[in-house]
Amino acid sequence: MDEPTTASKDSLARSSALMASGTLVSRVLGFVRVALLASAIGGTAAGVGGQVFDVANKAPNNFYILVAGGVLNAVLVPQIVKAFRLPDGGQEFVDRLITLALLIMAVATVLITAAAPLVVRLYSKGWNDDWLALGTAMAFWCLPQVFFYGLYTVLGQVLNARGSFGPFMWAPVVNNVVAIGGTVAFLAVYPGGEGFTAQRWTPQMIALLAGTATAGVALQALVLLWPLHRVGFRYRPRFGFRGMGLGSAGRVAGWTFAGVLVGQVAFIPTSKVMTAAGEALNAAHVDGASGNSYSYAYLLFMLPHSLVAVSLVTALFTRLSKAAVAGDVAAVRRDFSSGARTVAVAGALAVAAFVSLGPAVGGAMFGARPIGQVLVAMAVGLVPFSVTYLVQRVFYAYEDARTPFVVQVVVAAVTTVGNVVIHFEVPVQWQVVAIGVSMSAANVVGCVLGLSLLRRRFHALDGRGVDGHRLLRTLVRLTIITVLAAVVGFAVARAGALVGQGRVVDLAVVLVGGVLVLAVFTLLCRLMRVRELEDLVNPLLRRVPGLRRL
Repeated sequence: MDEPTTASKDSLARSSALMASGTLVSRVLGFVRVALLASAIGGTAAGVGGQVFDVANKAPNNFYILVAGGVLNAVLVPQIVKAFRLPDGGQEFVDRLITLALLIMAVATVLITAAAPLVVRLYSKGWNDDWLALGTAMAFWCLPQVFFYGLYTVLGQVLNARGSFGPFMWAPVVNNVVAIGGTVAFLAVYPGGEGFTAQRWTPQMIALLAGTATAGVALQALVLLWPLHRVGFRYRPRFGFRGMGLGSAGRVAGWTFAGVLVGQVAFIPTSKVMTAAGEALNAAHVDGASGNSYSYAYLLFMLPHSLVAVSLVTALFTRLSKAAVAGDVAAVRRDFSSGARTVAVAGALAVAAFVSLGPAVGGAMFGARPIGQVLVAMAVGLVPFSVTYLVQRVFYAYEDARTPFVVQVVVAAVTTVGNVVIHFEVPVQWQVVAIGVSMSAANVVGCVLGLSLLRRRFHALDGRGVDGHRLLRTLVRLTIITVLAAVVGFAVARAGALVGQGRVVDLAVVLVGGVLVLAVFTLLCRLMRVRELEDLVNPLLRRVPGLRRL
């Protein structure tokens, strides 16, 4: 199978690099934000405020994804790409599509915010009345984020469909800056908040912490209005949604919503296990991984996925949608194969570093090694998670959300079975870590199933598969490279343990171990001819004066 042309690769790399740079800045600020947050209200089971705020601030994102997040991401770009072929360039169609989406988000946000007490109970277990009251007060401030997450996605996907990828990835920088400002102010006004009981939290404290979190999300969405204006898009609210030709979009939206619903329902018992474990550890005065530890570990887990997979796939999705509309199966397969191998390389490097250095990362960044233990458990499933993300986008490009729904059901079933086993069989101090293991197992199963179903789709279209031989060859080589690079990281972590304990030692382990893991991984990729690393890095290095290609 032919590879994409050099010009095509460079164009994709430039778009991906622009998005990745915004994501990198945002993630760095995000780590600063959560590190400050851990200092302000606690990052493990010891912090009551940290555990409660984690539930309250996570709920808006969960409900946004449930109400419209997956639907908007699956529907908007393919529909807008198709609308570009209309005589008016799709302006009226896109106006109506945006109006419909925003109306749904507004109504849903009002209803969800009104139900804040039920929301907190839904995602928690074992909390006393004081914890529930604090969580409800925080949730009233946080849940309006649902609408602004939706607005951000709608405006961003319009920009993506028009080939303007950077603003969508840079906008979260504004969110993190505002949230950091709020957390710094909280630390200055209320020092020692990590040790506060639920009764010591005042309305002013809640408004400062949760209010600035919501203000950041709102500004993240509103800042996209300027780049939309610059690309010539002029939105005009249009009502009357009959006869829009949204039949196929409605089917995609329906299946996507069903898939997201399954995933969110599966997360409810996960959240309950984590919150119950955190409350039990707190009551026993035993420190360990809790729900907020999981959230911080997940943020680290998502860093390589966001930098490479999300940036690359966002740029690819528009191309995949255009090729699917044009019936060019070979182009879809080519872009999928190249993209899957590229995200696998980036993910494999992260796996080697996270698995070998995870506890030190948690200690260095948050002063909490249990966070790193959860990260180790999650990291095993990182590559399958990223590849599955691309597989979903291929199906969405063909306006098929039913197949991703099937994959999501299987993933949710594996996760749920894992939660049952964890709740009854795993000691409480290890339950959140075990949830990370369950998550990895579910990601592996979902990836294998997704690739199998995509192979069947390509066979039905033109009698050919998913470029399986090339994918398998790359994955086998990457597995060997990852294991060897991780061994080097483990050696550094072991040496650090012999030196002593503490945040300074953990930081030294992360810095030294990270450099060595990167060096060994890069060297082995060259020796074993894993060209995808060069394809990922060289187009970017050529844009930096004085740097040589790999």
